[in-house]
Amino acid sequence: MYKKLFILLLLAGLAVSAQAQTPDTAGVAKPADTLKVKKEPAKPRLAPSAVRDNFKNQPDTLHSPHKAVIRSLIIPGWGQLYNHKWWKVPIVYGGLGLIGSAIIFNQNYYSQFLTIAQYRRRGEQPSPGDKYYTEYQAFSTASDTFIENAVNSYRRNRDLAILGMLGGWGIQMIDAYIDAKFIHSYSMDDNLSFKVRPGLIGQPMYAGNFNTAFVPAIKVTFAF
Repeated sequence: MYKKLFILLLLAGLAVSAQAQTPDTAGVAKPADTLKVKKEPAKPRLAPSAVRDNFKNQPDTLHSPHKAVIRSLIIPGWGQLYNHKWWKVPIVYGGLGLIGSAIIFNQNYYSQFLTIAQYRRRGEQPSPGDKYYTEYQAFSTASDTFIENAVNSYRRNRDLAILGMLGGWGIQMIDAYIDAKFIHSYSMDDNLSFKVRPGLIGQPMYAGNFNTAFVPAIKVTFAF
């Protein structure tokens, strides 16, 4: 009997020992993570082309290229003043002034030789004191061909000078637009267009007796 009791006690002790050695995973708490890493939100990185596009499409609303063009259209040099380009104003007026003097010079001689040619066609002579009387006497020995060529030459030079005036006026408008767009803004659009086309201009009625009723010309068109 003692032998059986001893065996039972031995088996019970082994069972208790085995249960004590089994870890209790349910009751063991996980150790706290004492090292905390602060995570910052990732900053978006833009591609160089996207950055350039974003920068390009931000115009300066306080400085309008449209206003610069309109002011240069009304008064030459006004757009340059609007863009704070003071030093360009003397250049604008110097160039336009030279072209204007060429227009006046050729127009005066054109009117003079045209009057002489008209007197000769009618077979008349101006009376003393009439306009161009002195000039008529000065060219009294000149041939009719010489007078006609002089009329055509001065008319052509006058027309070219007028085209030069229009071209100079348009150039200072474009200059004002470009300064306003590139210096005071970050973008460039297609609102301004510049077209040059050949064409014909009808002669005035008092000059319609010559070889042709039309003279070649250049048409300049601005759109903004």
